[in-house]
Amino acid sequence: MFRPLMFGLMVLAATVAARAEPIEVKMYKNPECGCCEEYASYLRRHGFRVTVTPTHNMSLISRQAGVPEHLAGCHTMTVGGYVVEGHVPVGAINKLLAERPAIKGISLPGMPEGSPGMTGVKSAPLEVLEIKEGTPKVFYEE
Repeated sequence: MFRPLMFGLMVLAATVAARAEPIEVKMYKNPECGCCEEYASYLRRHGFRVTVTPTHNMSLISRQAGVPEHLAGCHTMTVGGYVVEGHVPVGAINKLLAERPAIKGISLPGMPEGSPGMTGVKSAPLEVLEIKEGTPKVFYEE
């Protein structure tokens, strides 16, 4: 009886470990930007594996990723085949990866105070917008 129980526990542990594999994030940011480093640390604390690429060509990176200028954020990332722009809360990224909608990605435009990685106090809900053709809709609010 002990062996089947041990085997079952081992299988369960292996299954949990396989699902706990960190999600890969590729971040492009300005080399002098400290808030982007804070945001990368925020993602790491939430279990993401973040690779940071410093660049002085952020507007080019955003354009190449298909991010319209009005949705531009502080940094551009790729996560699970999507573009994630700016200081997007982890809840929005998790929702994006769980639901897998037919959009290019999501954005928290600008650098809102109190958003993950930013200083200050959040004065209004953070509205994460869809990156897609046409008028962006709110994808997630926190």
